[in-house]
Amino acid sequence: MKTTVAPDEGRVLREIAEMITTVLGDYAPDAADIGMDARFGDDLEMESIDLVTLAGLLVEWYGPDANFASYLASLELDEIIALTVGDLVAYVCRALRPGTGG
Repeated sequence: MKTTVAPDEGRVLREIAEMITTVLGDYAPDAADIGMDARFGDDLEMESIDLVTLAGLLVEWYGPDANFASYLASLELDEIIALTVGDLVAYVCRALRPGTGG
């Protein structure tokens, strides 16, 4: 879904929070409680398989420019461990910004 206007960070946060609740199912916090500072590992207790599932949902929703797997591959291990929802929101917004080509 490549847009012609810059993506809205608040909207992207809400959409990603909904995806996280889908991935975590019964173990998910309420989507409204997932904030920018929430860490995938420590706070949301997401495991690697959950991140893979989330990556698939991101590509389905936003298209191939929002390649979470590629983004993760560009990070060091300590950066992945400390990754927050806000980091992902910022990545998606950059990836979808018109003229960036992903």
